[in-house]
Amino acid sequence: MERIALVTGGTRGIGESISVMLKENGYTVIANYGGNDQAAQEFTERTGIQTSKFDVSDIESVLTHIQRIEDEVGPIDVLVNNAGITRDGTMHRMDFEQWNKVIQTNLSSCFNTARAVIGGMRARDFGRIVNIGSVNGQAGQYGQVNYAAAKSGIHGFTKALAQEGAAKGITVNAIAPGYVETDMVRAVPKDVLAKIVKTIPVGRLGQPEDIARSVLFLVSDDASFITGSTLSINGGQHMY
Repeated sequence: MERIALVTGGTRGIGESISVMLKENGYTVIANYGGNDQAAQEFTERTGIQTSKFDVSDIESVLTHIQRIEDEVGPIDVLVNNAGITRDGTMHRMDFEQWNKVIQTNLSSCFNTARAVIGGMRARDFGRIVNIGSVNGQAGQYGQVNYAAAKSGIHGFTKALAQEGAAKGITVNAIAPGYVETDMVRAVPKDVLAKIVKTIPVGRLGQPEDIARSVLFLVSDDASFITGSTLSINGGQHMY
């Protein structure tokens, strides 16, 4: 049976790799994106994956668009909450908008999307939810109180929802990537990035495929006994 997967933030970086790997392994994938129409069109032309534009931080938008996806494509069996942004700054310089935008986009989005699909998953006695956290949600990071709080919240959200879904065949897990070679990380000044790499025992940045392979396993039938777990994929940078 071909299962349907929704990947938020699914057209770029880690999300793109997840979307492509799921498609290559037989899933029907819908990749959500928030803003760049041209990039989304190029993504679809390159991969053949359908996209859906909506703001994951807006509950009404999420409910409307996920209902449309399910009406047009079918019930969502797999949800990967990957969408995320940064608005870095130290606390004494951070304004509420920087705080709130990151919390809403990175953390509240997980509630919004899960709320939209959980009823159907319960009715069908099957579901797979994977939430993308971060090493910085585990260890903290200077200048990222907003991002670290949101990602740390994802790990708690995962454990609680896993307990609720377990008896209905729904597994909920998280992945905490370390520093992965994406546009976001490549934007870090080279001298700073070199220092970061020195803190990674395996001696390199992660690749998006390192994360995608783990998502592929966690959403499979083979992972049915794994729920409420956080898989750290960080090259040994933080052993948690």
